[in-house]
Amino acid sequence: MTPALTLRKESRGFSTRAIHVGSEPDPATNAVIAPISLSTTFKQDAVGVHKGYEYSRSGNPNRDSLETLLASLEAGGAEAVAFSSGSATTATVILSLGSDAHVVSVNDVYGGTFRYMKRVATENQGLSTTFVDLEKASEQAIYDAIQDNTKLIWIESPTNPTLRLIDIRKVVAIARSHPSNPLVLVDNTFLSPYWSSPLLQGADIVVHSLTKYINGHSDVIMGAAILPAHHAALTSKLRFLQNAIGAIPSPHDAWLAQRGAKTLQLRMRAHGTNALAVASFLERSEYVKEVIYPGLESHPLHQLAVDSLSPHARKFVDSLPGDAASRGGIPFGGMVSFRIRGDDGAAERFLTRTKLFTLAESLGGVESLAELPEKMTHGSIPPAERKLLGIGPDLIRLSVGVEDAEDLIEDLRQALEYAVDIADIAVPVKATAPAHIDALATALASN
Repeated sequence: MTPALTLRKESRGFSTRAIHVGSEPDPATNAVIAPISLSTTFKQDAVGVHKGYEYSRSGNPNRDSLETLLASLEAGGAEAVAFSSGSATTATVILSLGSDAHVVSVNDVYGGTFRYMKRVATENQGLSTTFVDLEKASEQAIYDAIQDNTKLIWIESPTNPTLRLIDIRKVVAIARSHPSNPLVLVDNTFLSPYWSSPLLQGADIVVHSLTKYINGHSDVIMGAAILPAHHAALTSKLRFLQNAIGAIPSPHDAWLAQRGAKTLQLRMRAHGTNALAVASFLERSEYVKEVIYPGLESHPLHQLAVDSLSPHARKFVDSLPGDAASRGGIPFGGMVSFRIRGDDGAAERFLTRTKLFTLAESLGGVESLAELPEKMTHGSIPPAERKLLGIGPDLIRLSVGVEDAEDLIEDLRQALEYAVDIADIAVPVKATAPAHIDALATALASN
């Protein structure tokens, strides 16, 4: 047994595993950081006799190391399968369902996932999909959406971009009670394995766009699926499809993603505390109609956010000074959405005025990003459906980075003042937070 696997079985701390699992010194040179294995083919000592590698599409040392690490970081995971993108992960999982299957999906799903389900899979494998508001639907409504041929329930929590929060345990219980017994998949991209552990809540599959928080530096496109030990057969099927389709990450990208994952805990704590500070500021701003951040104590599903924390995230939150009331909430990932006041052009004026929040798609990098989902990430969703989801011209999505919190807040302040003419709108008076809350948010973000 290698030292890395020993660490995993001993259940060491999150950061300890992130740094050491899958990162043994190179056996040839004792290099502490493993080399990038660019070779496409590997020498065999005799026909069929080799050291575990034949052709790099079927297996590569860097990809194997990354997959070992991912299975360790996603609590409850036994194996991980890495793909060339998050979209390739989605496509492979759905392909594994076979022909004429049915999927129940959260209605506020990522635009690329919606496109694949409704266009590609429907046209090419006869997939049918029922989109359900899994946040607000009753247990009976979710149960009734499951059909005889339902193979999968697709969850994002929080959703993109309206940050709906799904009770994973409840959905799992409903799935298990139905004769179809569909698999439950959770896209855990927004929270990462640090803030949430869906497999511990009963999910069968967790998927990630590694492009986002796990890599964390906006320089890799990659995805992964992580499964528990009792789904070994499904894992083997996904590996077969991974190899047969060739939707594999490059060795260099696998090396970069593993490097990025080593600092995941440090970054996710900074993203979370900064996001709480930003959300608290926006909640008090006269230029803002609504702030959506489940970590805020004022959020209607705040307790669900608290209850869904991973064991390691809960330990961190419990160690923070004060209680949730004095802090205004808890850190809960780095994504914040809000609705800006003013006319239909206010959001675009805001987005072109920020200096630190870069106007760009994607999320999860160390730098702060801002975007307009209606015209950017969710432009592929039909207008009528966007309207039902609340994705309109006033909705702005922020990916809060790890810069200094006070600088981010000042950037938002000046952009809001530029974008919205407060004299032209009727604004309810908002309470001003006590000074100690502002000070505490800044202190948390600087830790």
